[in-house]
Amino acid sequence: MGYQLLEVELSRPLEPVRLAPDQGGCGIIARWQGRLAGFQMIQLPLGATLSSAQLRDLADREFAAKVLELRLEAALPEPQPPAERPSLSIAICTRNRAARLGRLLHSLQVADPDPSFRSVEVVVVDNGSSDDTRGTVASFADARYVHEPRAGLNFGRNAALRTATGDLLAYLDDDVVVDRKWLGGLARAWRSRPDAGGFTGLALPYRLSTEAQVLFEQRGGFGRGFSRIEFRSESYANPLFPVGAGSVGAGCNMAFDRQLLLDLGGFDEALDTGAPLPGGGDLDIFYRVLRSGRPMIYEPDYAVYHEHREGMAELKRQYWSWGLGLMAFLAKSGRTDRALAQRHRAMVRWWFADQLRSLLRALRRGDLTAASFGLAELRGGLMGVWGEYDRSQARVAAIRASAA
Repeated sequence: MGYQLLEVELSRPLEPVRLAPDQGGCGIIARWQGRLAGFQMIQLPLGATLSSAQLRDLADREFAAKVLELRLEAALPEPQPPAERPSLSIAICTRNRAARLGRLLHSLQVADPDPSFRSVEVVVVDNGSSDDTRGTVASFADARYVHEPRAGLNFGRNAALRTATGDLLAYLDDDVVVDRKWLGGLARAWRSRPDAGGFTGLALPYRLSTEAQVLFEQRGGFGRGFSRIEFRSESYANPLFPVGAGSVGAGCNMAFDRQLLLDLGGFDEALDTGAPLPGGGDLDIFYRVLRSGRPMIYEPDYAVYHEHREGMAELKRQYWSWGLGLMAFLAKSGRTDRALAQRHRAMVRWWFADQLRSLLRALRRGDLTAASFGLAELRGGLMGVWGEYDRSQARVAAIRASAA
């Protein structure tokens, strides 16, 4: 059972929403004069109709505060951007997803331009594909093809870092498409803090066609909300921050000062290495950017739509990878950043306790699906604690030796 995903423009009259016979709800993406204003999921009877009056009531409850914020913002003068405009490189690391890659490249092609960037280039890193990735890239005149034969996302990210020329380097996963105002959202984030080390943005669902996609979004998805957030190396609200910097954003949509990435030595290739360890790379780079003393900005207008996992087995594996990636990152950074080693140990203790509490709550209410997701994440976390980062370092060393 899926949900209908739709956009509503709140500055225009609202029309009723009619569900298909196999749709048991809708996911509403709200805009105000084109700006993203909120997202809400509503469960309904199969094939039901959501009337205009019901939509107006929903907008009053869920979106009114954000709309007021956007209206006030529109009434204020735009801050003057710095005189020096940055150049932008957009990097897409892909493997055997030619169709999805083409969909993403098309979304970039039709997105609204923004004059804040001096130039924009697109670099596609083919991470050892066996499909027609090269042909897909060739069909888009503005995209540049780079071959990285070593499988592993952070190998691809570093290949993009070596190849890109922009002052800013934005990374997109191949299972997203960009919002039409994506470039403007990144420009807005940069203008607000040109000295920031990195930027992240909103990740909304691309579709909600399957039970797994609906469940993932109901459990929070990649959502970080619709308000701009500035992250620094310390947080009064979270004494463990920046350890476990997952609150900063999602790796499917992130951008950085390219020179800072070079100064930091790029991405750790023992994280996000493919099937054995498919995670931790974004947590690690967010953490290292913040520890460098540079802030990171979360900007909801810098938005993408993510193709969530279609099946339950794939979704369980994603939760497993989250636990694995987090604990591998904590094992690594707890050793390499001794000044915060105590926070890393405290994060490990807190995470396992929190996961166990969530698992027990799911079991008490008889929610076996939620319990299975929790068990998958716990299994991943245990693997991460018991030496996965060291095993990954050994695998990466062997890959490098065989390529030498």
